[in-house]
Amino acid sequence: MTMPWPVRPMMAATGELPDDTGRWALELKWDGVRVITYVSADGVRASGRRVTELAGRYPELSGLADLLPQHDVVLDGEVVAFEDGRPSFERLQRRMHIGRPDPRLIREVPVRYVVFDLLYLDGRLLYDTPYTERRALLADLDLGGTGPVEVPPFLDGGDSAQVAELMEFTKEQRLEGLMAKRLDSRYRPGRRVDFWRKVKNFLTREVVVCGWKPGRGRREGGVGSLLLGEYDAKGRLCFVGHVGTGFSDRALDELYATLWPLRRATSPFDEPVPREFSRDAQWVEPRLVGEVAYSVRTRDGRLRFPTWRGLRDDKDPLEVIGEP
Repeated sequence: MTMPWPVRPMMAATGELPDDTGRWALELKWDGVRVITYVSADGVRASGRRVTELAGRYPELSGLADLLPQHDVVLDGEVVAFEDGRPSFERLQRRMHIGRPDPRLIREVPVRYVVFDLLYLDGRLLYDTPYTERRALLADLDLGGTGPVEVPPFLDGGDSAQVAELMEFTKEQRLEGLMAKRLDSRYRPGRRVDFWRKVKNFLTREVVVCGWKPGRGRREGGVGSLLLGEYDAKGRLCFVGHVGTGFSDRALDELYATLWPLRRATSPFDEPVPREFSRDAQWVEPRLVGEVAYSVRTRDGRLRFPTWRGLRDDKDPLEVIGEP
């Protein structure tokens, strides 16, 4: 069988820790960007959810060719930037949008490829192989601990006390949470499945950037806050609130430069936006996706106390659909 290209990553549903933990594998949730890599005698290729060629963006991935000289493989994992020993999505922002980073940026913001699944091995497609077997084959490749690539451990069907201890560890370390994966789960490219679950310590949400409110004070002349939206089940773009915190001065300048060419005269929303938000708003074409952390959603679907985390150019705006 020839190596598949491209593979759309399988996605997890957001949920709670399962009651029958003995049937699940538990891993740390890595706060990075999803990347599928393809390693063969021809070199290393990489793609993401939007099937963008990513090998040039993260040249550290080229080291996989030296680690796997005798194999043809497809790996699933996450590119992560670390700060003080913890994944930092904010730091990764400096690398996520640069097509060809220069050596200085690579030194300043190094990334690691955290590999957690094996989808193809030397002519064998592994989609229908149970997760535990895929992980065993991945371990046999002996990738961990060499260069900017690692294969993290996972808790294989732990009891409730072990699970509670692991979850508490993620909270103490201010990590995003855990991934729970059924031990017998198959891989279904491009699908969001409930036998992989994101168990989060804090809520995050992808949003469509639909405009901005002008800044005041030291932000005058630039972006004060972003106006956010998401699509509903009928394909209508709905207003979900605004975010004005979590930005560095550098991020605000970069956002302003990115949004300026996307300006439009009318609101992109399919419903009226409350006057307090639409007054003086500068609307933009809904082409950019960002991510926010927030505390809760109100009954009318608004995000309460959102904080900006960064742009996600690996996401398609039409995929940002409100969850029940």
